[in-house]
Amino acid sequence: MNPRVEKALNDQIQKEASSSQYYLAMASWSEANGLGGTAKFMYAHSDEERFHMLKLIKFVNERGGRAEISEISIPPKEFNDLKNVFESLLAHEIRVTESINNLVDICLQEKDYTTHNFVQWYVSEQLEEEALARTMLDKLRLIGDNQGGMYLFDRDLENASQEKSPPTQQTGN
Repeated sequence: MNPRVEKALNDQIQKEASSSQYYLAMASWSEANGLGGTAKFMYAHSDEERFHMLKLIKFVNERGGRAEISEISIPPKEFNDLKNVFESLLAHEIRVTESINNLVDICLQEKDYTTHNFVQWYVSEQLEEEALARTMLDKLRLIGDNQGGMYLFDRDLENASQEKSPPTQQTGN
């Protein structure tokens, strides 16, 4: 495996692990603040981010590289309110998208078209992640300070979490 691509993939592994922890921190905050539906939604997304990390690990190892499991930073423990949770989430996902785009660029520079093809799944996934965060923020702006609206928002997230199937452990490589 090309060393530069391998390093970029290992950097992305670390970012996906951090993302999983970030969602986990938001889930814990939500649960502690009586937002059970939001917590369920965030727990499910934490699992999804871990799946993204595992998919990368398997890909690196299967291609003859060596996946590295590195230290991750501690996510925030407190958020001002639910709107702040989703604003933080969107900012985080935008940073992850930038990292994926950088990985794509490195693959093209190194003419590693196999990895480039593999990473396209992540490009599509990031489009969905950012769109979801923006949609949630739009809904929260509409709700404003309406407590009934907040209750329904939280309930809708719980129902959405129940409908979404958990990620499969197959990598599809």
